[in-house]
Amino acid sequence: MPFLIARLARLLRVRLPGWRMPLAVAVFVFLTSWAAMALVEPVETGIAAPDTYWWYFVVTAATVGYGDVFPASLGGRIVGAYVIVGGIVTLTLLFTQLSAALQSVRGKRLRGLVDLDLADHVVLLGYTPGRTARIVAELTAEDSAQVVLCAWDDVPEDPMPERVDVQFVRGDLTSADVMARACVARARTAVVDVGDDNEALAVALAVTHANRDVHLVVALRDLGRLDTLRYVHPAVQAVQWHMPFLLTEEANDPGIAQVYSDLMTSGGHGNTYSTRLPAGFPHRTFGDCQTWFGRTFGATVLALRGGGEPLVVSPAWDTPVPEGATLYYVAGRRIEPARLRGDR
Repeated sequence: MPFLIARLARLLRVRLPGWRMPLAVAVFVFLTSWAAMALVEPVETGIAAPDTYWWYFVVTAATVGYGDVFPASLGGRIVGAYVIVGGIVTLTLLFTQLSAALQSVRGKRLRGLVDLDLADHVVLLGYTPGRTARIVAELTAEDSAQVVLCAWDDVPEDPMPERVDVQFVRGDLTSADVMARACVARARTAVVDVGDDNEALAVALAVTHANRDVHLVVALRDLGRLDTLRYVHPAVQAVQWHMPFLLTEEANDPGIAQVYSDLMTSGGHGNTYSTRLPAGFPHRTFGDCQTWFGRTFGATVLALRGGGEPLVVSPAWDTPVPEGATLYYVAGRRIEPARLRGDR
């Protein structure tokens, strides 16, 4: 029967790809079987009546067979067998095409060729085995934000297919096509983590062209390239490539990279210091120390080490401060020990 359909299609010069083939088989079987049933089956059975035969054809072709309508003659039964075979052929073609369509969609998704439809998501551009998996884990640790991982063509398939919260796009990371498929125009944050600083500049330019308002974070080997990068995107934040944890912190909390930079830069607005508390220091809890340092010196106490215990960052305010404890604080300049003793 498929051979007859193919020959008929060739004669009519009609190409029957995909979903049209099952439909063509069903229509062909329906029309030919109806004509045959009208010729061989007695009129008394009423099977060939227009308001009855469609029902008979559906239940017979689907091999359900309710038995409310059935042929009485040998010729009618032969036609019924023909309808059953035609139904099986049609369903086989249909399910084969459905399976192929699903497999095609899955294959395109794995190969990063599907157009996504996302908004307020994070786009991570660049893939490095191991490193990228850690970055993705940190990006998704605190909230349910969707992440789109974009990789160059040398990554043939989705490297993290088990992550349902991570979509994959593959292609030239500097192309408008990748920017469109990854929905960069509607993204909340774009993180550029590619092979070298020249690539980073090129990808940052493509991201900015797609969305000038996106929060853009770029990993650089040489932070001296930041000024050049800001010609591309004035509000870009750059972090050292060897500090991926800072990359994700900046992506999740805009401005963190600038805070770290200021804290780690000598002469910045807020430098980090430590001081050992003198004997007789009157403030005996971390909260009291925090309040006194803030009001007296405009400083912020970050951590406490004392009493043989390990260093604790941001302990509870009622944490006791033992004699001779060390406090770590942020201030515009170092607080002299004499000022802690109250000498001046």
